[in-house]
Amino acid sequence: MKPASTRPCRLTPFLAVAALALAALLLLFRASPHALAYSRLPVPPAGLPRVARGPGTPPSFAYWISGTGGDGRRVLRLLAAVYHPRNRYLLHLDAGASREERAELAAAVRAEAAWRAFANVDVVGESYAVDRTGSSVLAAALHGAAVLLRIGADWDWFVTLSSWDYPLVTQDDLLYAFSSVPRDLNFIDHSSDLGWKKHERFEKVIVDSSLYMNKNTELFPATETRQMPEAFKIFTGSPWVILSRNFTEHCVHGWDNLPRRLLMYFANAAYSMESYFQTLICSSPDFRNTTVNGDLRYFVWDDPPGLEPLTLDETHFDNLANNSAAFARRFVEDAPVLKKVDEQLLNRSVWCLNSSEEQGGGNLGPCSKWGDANVVRPGRAGEKLRRFVSEISQTRGCTDSSKS
Repeated sequence: MKPASTRPCRLTPFLAVAALALAALLLLFRASPHALAYSRLPVPPAGLPRVARGPGTPPSFAYWISGTGGDGRRVLRLLAAVYHPRNRYLLHLDAGASREERAELAAAVRAEAAWRAFANVDVVGESYAVDRTGSSVLAAALHGAAVLLRIGADWDWFVTLSSWDYPLVTQDDLLYAFSSVPRDLNFIDHSSDLGWKKHERFEKVIVDSSLYMNKNTELFPATETRQMPEAFKIFTGSPWVILSRNFTEHCVHGWDNLPRRLLMYFANAAYSMESYFQTLICSSPDFRNTTVNGDLRYFVWDDPPGLEPLTLDETHFDNLANNSAAFARRFVEDAPVLKKVDEQLLNRSVWCLNSSEEQGGGNLGPCSKWGDANVVRPGRAGEKLRRFVSEISQTRGCTDSSKS
């Protein structure tokens, strides 16, 4: 990610807050799901095995998978790696991608037999700008959550991924691991220890022009600064989250005013995806005690850490295979280490009944025959992940480091 530009602006901070927050809110409702989805089938084909939902059945996930121009192939590979008939998927290419790229992505989704048959993959057809260092990426994620709730709120957790991400376990492993914990838990890495971020992220007033421009643009700061808030305490952490459906509904619909107040505040903060969900859940009495301090992601940071984790390669494979994370980042397109992950970590056909030979190795090729999606068959990685998820879920709530 590029650092914010230092180009000055003489906007009054409070006017900037109101205008940009309104733009962020409008992003959530710019089109209906029918206008957004190129690939959606209204009714699954007759005779398709029924996917059972509710208590006594495995959980399900709603994936928001985002990318930009040139990321279509990476998004499709990631979708194949995390696909399961129980889940829902919404794919988004931002304004850095052309209309043709989005149409090609939707056509590729329609061409895969299982994705077409289960009708659980949708592609956002509308283009809007996103700056991943600003608040427009938060507006995009909330937009994705709103659409996934509208399409069908029959899932249990909302998961954010980008084209730089990749799974380290099969979906059967993940579904099995999350079967062991209450479905109201939220996996959010968080801390109230702001350090240098206090001034750089929250006292500075940042303008994300991607909220009101048609093309992806860089942030710029206003000349004035602002005081730290008194009405709520800021928490920060990882931008990659796994949110319960109940908390996701609260973020989108907000039966109290806090989600909107915080959205307006974070409209003018850099890297708002690293703070909005953390601050909202730790400020909400109804959800605070559903918070698990972990994002189930594997990163490797430089020393001292930069703005992004290091790019992963084959030298990291042993750590990828032996840690307790469900996902990892960052990977470049077609990195050799991804093939190794496919072959050694994701190589078990479970719901898909195609043989490995038919699929070309692993379970990531086209699937034309499928079995019972209500039966989950984990491997050793699933057992390990289940133990880890159960362990970290024993400690819940938000820790205020200023009181320790």
